[in-house]
Amino acid sequence: MKTIIEPFRIKSVEPIRMTTHAERQNALKNAHYNLFAIPSDDVMIDLLTDSGTGAMSSEQWAGIMRGDESYAGAPSWFRFRDVINEITGIENILPTHQGRASERLLVEVMIGHGDAGNGKIVPNNAHFDTTRANIEHSGCATVDLLTPEGQDPNTDAPFKGNMDLDALEKLLSERADDVPFVMVTITCNSIGGQPVSLENMKAVRAICDKYNKPFILDACRFAENAWFIKQREPGQQDRPVADIAREQFDLCDGSTISAKKDGMVNIGGVLLFRDKELAATASNLLILTEGFMTYGGLAGRDLEAMAVGFREVLREDYLRYRIRSTEYLGEKLLEAGIQIVRPAGGHAIYIDAAHFCPHIPSHEFPGQTLAVALYEAGGIRSCEIGSVMMGEHAHMELVRLAIPRRTYTQSHIDYVIEIILEVKANAASLPGYRIAKEPAALRHFTAEFEPIA
Repeated sequence: MKTIIEPFRIKSVEPIRMTTHAERQNALKNAHYNLFAIPSDDVMIDLLTDSGTGAMSSEQWAGIMRGDESYAGAPSWFRFRDVINEITGIENILPTHQGRASERLLVEVMIGHGDAGNGKIVPNNAHFDTTRANIEHSGCATVDLLTPEGQDPNTDAPFKGNMDLDALEKLLSERADDVPFVMVTITCNSIGGQPVSLENMKAVRAICDKYNKPFILDACRFAENAWFIKQREPGQQDRPVADIAREQFDLCDGSTISAKKDGMVNIGGVLLFRDKELAATASNLLILTEGFMTYGGLAGRDLEAMAVGFREVLREDYLRYRIRSTEYLGEKLLEAGIQIVRPAGGHAIYIDAAHFCPHIPSHEFPGQTLAVALYEAGGIRSCEIGSVMMGEHAHMELVRLAIPRRTYTQSHIDYVIEIILEVKANAASLPGYRIAKEPAALRHFTAEFEPIA
């Protein structure tokens, strides 16, 4: 097979400060071993997240200059609205400043706030951190209903993000009155960026119809999910990715989107409702807390960049490069005996930290151990997705290497591989960690850690 090259040329560069081992050790101590607290100038390869960290295209930068900053009804709003309507087919469109703002509005509209959600429960294939936190902040419980293969990093199944349909049916048959809506996350971030099939989403839709429940998509990576459907689901190979993406949205009653992922921008989000009354209620809350409904807390230039980015993400040459680049990292690690969540996800590779550090039990956070070691050894910032982030909801002990869009080259990734292998050679000597200080919610962002001697 011919090499799949980047479908772009580099027009501007940003220098990387090459830190020393001693500097990185000092940075870790100052940050209390929490990589979120490391200044980005001290990071050489930043794989903490793919959210808002990618490079924008020349057309997006042109849109930045075209942006109109009128408070209400700017041309930038109408361009953004028309693109989102074209992609999703949904007419009630609210811009927000990022995905968690969309989640907050969704929860307040469909559940309430404070103790409004007591006794209620929201099922998902697997909630991600801010989604779960926003729902639980309302007093509502959350439950993950993954299929068994989605909970096993070694199972090489095509759609490990699928929802367990039998479990969903059982929950709704027993507690339908307690379920305000059913949610599916595409791709499923917390278990390896794994996709959900159209067949599974159609079945979820049918179950929701049976019990008269709204079906909500967390569609942060809708384009990557559509690409996996095109590649892996029988009967989908000859369809344009844009058509598959539209069918995903046709199945839902509403959606939250962080445009910082498949919107290809550094800031922005979207909230969609088919129901006009729900959209009107959300609009009033948007005006109260974010901004007028034609800008939603964003500048006009951000709306312009989003309008371009949502179109660019559906280009199949881009998606082919994007997914293949991630697969390359996964293949090289597997060849070296590093266990990852298989198959490779769309936006990230997830290292099985429990396998990497078998001497460290879950309560000593093997994912945090590995993430700290990768930074100390090579200035690579990654993200623990395990017992630190997910607590009792953790399915696996993972370290996510999230690949920013259009940002790093193959030589950067080869360097990442070299550092991982170097750390693996000394893994038996790595210490576990304890939490010395933590907040009440979303502890992974600000917790302080101590190594265990």
